[in-house]
Amino acid sequence: MSTDVNTNMEVKEEEKTISKNFIEQIIDKDIAEGHCKKVITRFPPEPNGYLHIGHAKSILLNYGLAKKYNGQFNLRFDDTNPTKEKTEYVHSIMEDVKWIGGDFEDRCFFASDYFEQMYEAAVKLIKKGKAFVCELSPEQIREYRGTLTEPGKNSPYRDRSIEENLALFEDMKNGKFADGTIVLRAKIDMASPNINLRDPIIYRVARMTHHNTGDRWCIYPMYDFAHPIEDAIEGITHSICTLEFEDHRPLYDWVVRELEYENPPKQIEFAKMYLTNVVTGKRYIKKLVEDGVVDGWDDPRLVTIAALRRRGFTPESLKLFMELCGVSKSNSSVDYAMLEYCIREDLKLKRPRVMAVLDPIKLVITNYPEGQTEYLDADNNQENPEMGTRQIPFSRELYIERDDFMIEPPKKYFRLFPGNEVRLMNAYFVTCTDYVTDESGNVTEVHATYDPETRSGSGFTGRKVKGTIHWVSAPHAVKAEARLYEQLVDEEKGVYNEDGSMNLNPNSITVRECFVEPSVKGAKAYDSFQFLRNGFFCVDCKDSTEDHMVFNRIASLKSSYKPA
Repeated sequence: MSTDVNTNMEVKEEEKTISKNFIEQIIDKDIAEGHCKKVITRFPPEPNGYLHIGHAKSILLNYGLAKKYNGQFNLRFDDTNPTKEKTEYVHSIMEDVKWIGGDFEDRCFFASDYFEQMYEAAVKLIKKGKAFVCELSPEQIREYRGTLTEPGKNSPYRDRSIEENLALFEDMKNGKFADGTIVLRAKIDMASPNINLRDPIIYRVARMTHHNTGDRWCIYPMYDFAHPIEDAIEGITHSICTLEFEDHRPLYDWVVRELEYENPPKQIEFAKMYLTNVVTGKRYIKKLVEDGVVDGWDDPRLVTIAALRRRGFTPESLKLFMELCGVSKSNSSVDYAMLEYCIREDLKLKRPRVMAVLDPIKLVITNYPEGQTEYLDADNNQENPEMGTRQIPFSRELYIERDDFMIEPPKKYFRLFPGNEVRLMNAYFVTCTDYVTDESGNVTEVHATYDPETRSGSGFTGRKVKGTIHWVSAPHAVKAEARLYEQLVDEEKGVYNEDGSMNLNPNSITVRECFVEPSVKGAKAYDSFQFLRNGFFCVDCKDSTEDHMVFNRIASLKSSYKPA
């Protein structure tokens, strides 16, 4: 083989390596060195709220890695804090993970399933002299911990005997101490530059009813102690988490090392995804729900996965979004416009395009026969001929958009005004002859005449018009409600004020009574359409009924985002 061929092959191999993200490169190395035989990942949410778009990235990343390496993906609930956890959240999370494509089948686990093993692990640390029962108050523990520049100092209870610690820990389990009066701490290093290693609390007394274990336990493990144990029990090979856990990794490694797990998991951190001008923090979303600012965790103005699903986003659009965002070690913000770009890209060739009038005024075609209806052919999707055609009714009275008519139009306004001719989409040329106003001067009705020779598809070439507008036949129209969503927060001011309150946008939702062509009849929850010239809309899953259809605007047709 020639040198040139060798060089080309090396370049291609190098390009192949570079195209992989840093997590894949770590996994490849672990497999090559024999440290990993089967890749096992997990998504470990706390059931204390609904998942949001940041969690979607973690789900797709963990599931995608397991699938790519023919491994296994687990869903595991980190339910070690009963004060904030609810069965409602468990069910919503399971639904979200399934919907977005995270297939966990019979691999759904709970940290609480391992409480007995965690207790035994704590006993093992005590017996090794690596944990002790401490009776310092929470304030004293903070005082003893030290600062980022000053080391901490040892608890006066640190040198208790193993026997005394075992007895006290047993008493903790048996409910002999009041909540908050005593804890079990790991014995590591109070002088460590990493504060997480300064004898962290690993168990506390807390009389709380747990959604899974009821009142069986009155002591609960801390997250940093429980999490690595859960991973080790399940055989997780790569524990993928976000960057804020990077400083916790030494403690994670300490736990699995001291507990002597044969094949300890490896923690790898990646950067969170920050979306501009949206509310993602669970406590902020919870407050919006409790204050009635939104109508639930799935309000389409939110970016919880349930809200995005209700608004009309698809799993495919979120996958595309995550691919565009990529995986890195550097925090960065992503414009919401990119998310809208992704749903447009997913829907534009898949969904039917129909006519809907969101701000209607009536157009009367005075020379069209009264009582007559004809059916005109229209493409279901002009960019995808395979979607076929449909027939739409045309009659003497139509609805058009209010801003498609002006009495005194500015220059370069090519829609309807007195004396002007336009094309009605998929129909005829019409010329405005008159209009009617109410007592306040508002236009209530527009009159026009049509040219029967100009029917769409007839091959008419006699003259051209510059404007084309959409319409809906008034006698056949489906009366519906359209909800037009904007950002929940004021984009110019940012999400939060200095005092932590939110800059809410008072115009985050506009409700319109609209008219839609009859082809949408029978549409079910989550069915989506492109309303020509208006945007992509989805049938609302909660409020829409057969007699009163409700459409949520997913995204407008125009985008400020330009893909690289």
